[in-house]
Amino acid sequence: MSEVPKVAQEAVLVVSEETPDTETVKGYDFNDGVNLEEVLNAYKRVGFQSTNLGLAVEEINKMLKWRLSDEPVKEDDNITDPEERANTKCTIFLSYTSNLISSGIREVLRFLVEHKLVDCIVTTAGGIEEDFIKCLAPTYLGAFDLPGKQLREKGLNRIGNLLVPNDNYRKFDDWLTPILDVMYKEQKEDGITWTPSKMIHRLGKEIDNPESVYYWAYKNDIPVFCPAITDGSIGDMLYFRSYKNEDFVLDIVGDIRAVNDLACKAPKTGMVILGGGLVKHHVCNANLMRNGADFSVFINTASEFDGSDSGARPDEAISWGKIRREATPVKLYCEVTLVFPLIVAQTFAKYYHEQKALKAKQDEETQK
Repeated sequence: MSEVPKVAQEAVLVVSEETPDTETVKGYDFNDGVNLEEVLNAYKRVGFQSTNLGLAVEEINKMLKWRLSDEPVKEDDNITDPEERANTKCTIFLSYTSNLISSGIREVLRFLVEHKLVDCIVTTAGGIEEDFIKCLAPTYLGAFDLPGKQLREKGLNRIGNLLVPNDNYRKFDDWLTPILDVMYKEQKEDGITWTPSKMIHRLGKEIDNPESVYYWAYKNDIPVFCPAITDGSIGDMLYFRSYKNEDFVLDIVGDIRAVNDLACKAPKTGMVILGGGLVKHHVCNANLMRNGADFSVFINTASEFDGSDSGARPDEAISWGKIRREATPVKLYCEVTLVFPLIVAQTFAKYYHEQKALKAKQDEETQK
């Protein structure tokens, strides 16, 4: 044969339709030097999960920049004053799994809470207690392949490649027990009904340590919801407590009303969900009460093939009414510790420092 088979030519050299109207793929050129700002800006055009990181940055910036004044006034609007509308922001729900507090992401999360960049937190029991425990004693770097049998013999607990000495939990027990004594007394004598969020608020006050996420949540009156408060060391303490005070109560109904009402009353909501499981579903379900969140970013490593909520893409949440139909949600398939500091650098941190500089300039002009 002296000619290429026609069938092969037609199969390989298929004629393209008109090129789609979208950005071209292009990464950062390090011949231009090392400019981390431009490296991060280039992510959106790289492709794959880099593009999703860029889209996540855009989605979070939409949450931060939105104001009620961006929307036309409706007949049934409760807020009509132009200045008040200009100061009414998107309500941002932040949720994360406990391993992120165990890791160095804790300091990133603390920054968000310290500067009131989020409005509501949902986490697990470990996500609460590990923050307080770190105020009492450090967590150490280890390795993923350290043998569990030997670690157990040494009283060392492994969280991935992190190590937590069991003495840290003994110190936590010593700190928490007298606080629970006072809380029980206030329940009996003052009629206080404790919910998990009220308990966390109280513990944030008691720790009195600016390194703590929940100290700042207490200071800034940011509610922290933990529907699985008993699933950890706090649960162990409450279990022991039940033998001393069988009638000590934590009311979970009060908290489900509080988190759902927060979503219902918000003119606009955004969700930043780090990880999966309970923390993902709890925030999504709260936003179902308002027919869906307006802005959403999911970051986790889970896939949807097993039907889990952890792995479910945002489109599935739209089918439930947990994200609005017209929204542009983003799921980033990645381990959170790799990408969240980069995302915060391009969103929350940049927004905070820009606002701080703007206020300083305004104050300076006012003094003139």
